[in-house]
Amino acid sequence: MAGMNSLADAVRAVGGELASIAEEALGEDRMRLLADAEVLEVMALAARVHRAAEALLLESTAHVADRSEGAGPDRLTTRAGCRSVSELVQRATRLSSRSATDLVTAARAMQRQIAPSSGELLPALLPAMRDALGAASVGVDGIVAVASPLRGCPAGREAILAADEELAAAARGERPDAAPPASADDLRALATVWAVYLDPDGVEPREARAMRKRGLALGACREGLVPLRGALLPEVAAQLQRIFDSLLNPKIDRPAEAAGPTFRADDDQDEPHSSAADTRTRAQRQHDALATTLAIAAASGKMPHLGGAAPTLVISVRAEDLEQNRGVAHVSGCDEPVSLGVARHIACAGAVQRAKIDASGRIVRLGTPDRVFNHHQRRAISLRDGGCIIPGCHVPAAWCEVHHVRDHALGGPTHTDNGVLLCWFHHRTLDTSGWQIRMTAGVPEVRGPYWWDAHMRWRPATKSPTRMRDRVVRRM
Repeated sequence: MAGMNSLADAVRAVGGELASIAEEALGEDRMRLLADAEVLEVMALAARVHRAAEALLLESTAHVADRSEGAGPDRLTTRAGCRSVSELVQRATRLSSRSATDLVTAARAMQRQIAPSSGELLPALLPAMRDALGAASVGVDGIVAVASPLRGCPAGREAILAADEELAAAARGERPDAAPPASADDLRALATVWAVYLDPDGVEPREARAMRKRGLALGACREGLVPLRGALLPEVAAQLQRIFDSLLNPKIDRPAEAAGPTFRADDDQDEPHSSAADTRTRAQRQHDALATTLAIAAASGKMPHLGGAAPTLVISVRAEDLEQNRGVAHVSGCDEPVSLGVARHIACAGAVQRAKIDASGRIVRLGTPDRVFNHHQRRAISLRDGGCIIPGCHVPAAWCEVHHVRDHALGGPTHTDNGVLLCWFHHRTLDTSGWQIRMTAGVPEVRGPYWWDAHMRWRPATKSPTRMRDRVVRRM
């Protein structure tokens, strides 16, 4: 008991001193006075203290898990009024459920068991990594990164211990190549290589496990967003990434006469100077690329039919609400209402079918779908525009939607003189982005916001290589 109290007292003393240092540093903003090298040194030292604290967290969690084995009222979790070790860890540490789960996973890998027959204290599953943990060379992230690939590896104990020694040396920065101490991501990559190497059955059983675990699920719509979760097979993720890459090409042409801030294509830099032009994050742009992909797939004619037709997204809205610009619209398959702007965007690129319903709810007239650009018109518009006509956007014609420049509801015809190509994102945000489009004698013209063109001029727009070549010839 005295040993337990002395350990708790020692940790309490160190924790109190560290808390005083943190309070002083934050309260007096002392970090601002430090040189760059000192800031980095404080960060590295704090990380080491953090890893040391995590070592104590892991060891105590391992003993909590050990004392919660079996069933009955004597379990520590039961006496503490918790359903599981993870819940008890959350309550004691105030960590998130995800962090508590990682802590329990790492603790089980570092835990030393007692042999039931002899009472001997057995080594941990990964004894070298346990030693690295005790020396504060690795923390919870690193232990989880190593334990996850190796724990299910069917190799013998001797092979696992060899991998353990190699990975612990990497964590301490003691590899033969004199590389610096490995980060948690580096350790995960190294452990995965070891797991593949040690698996005598090769990659196929891993692929079979992956096939069983693959999945994709849509959550319930909350606050206008539907959560997407799941796990993709590597080749499926790679195909999706290639589609993202094709739609999110960052190289942008600079307008010849632009006076304000613009996109710039700079071969010496990896990213364009696009902060003033496109404020979407990478994740947001990939969302929009996925939206484009789904729209193209649905319209391809190669998808299985639903109810005798292609899988069509159906938007319903009251005619009075649309005319008066009030109310909401509804999407089939989703309980969450959407704005009228969403309804206009989808209807602009799709068909509109009008149904008249009397006061009792009876359908008294059903019109035929109209305002759809046919494939002949789309090919002609694609030939003329060459892709999304917004300057700086490189989404190709095949991925674009056809936009009615003059709204069909206001008398705009479904004619090539009234249709232009826009990508999903620019079509969806046309009313709020500052870009304006008009048709002059059947030719699309674009006027951009001030950041793109301080003169706010109307300019003919095309991405068609033949039309751009014609412009060059005319200037010569």
